[in-house]
Amino acid sequence: NIDLMNLAGFCRNCLARWYQEAANERGIEMGKDEAREIYYGMTMDEWKSQHQTEAGADKQAAFKVAFAQNVGPKP
Repeated sequence: NIDLMNLAGFCRNCLARWYQEAANERGIEMGKDEAREIYYGMTMDEWKSQHQTEAGADKQAAFKVAFAQNVGPKP
């Protein structure tokens, strides 16, 4: 996720959220966890255990910049 966010300005969770929002706009009840499971093809916990690794300090610093530019400052 952090690599995609740093490169494109959005991440997989953003895509799942947009999917959820589009479903809700069309009258389809869907929560965040359900949208993520549809997008990832598995639960978020399963995906994390199989694919997510710790991001280094350089990636975390780049993420802060990308997040601020594309989403806004963290509250």
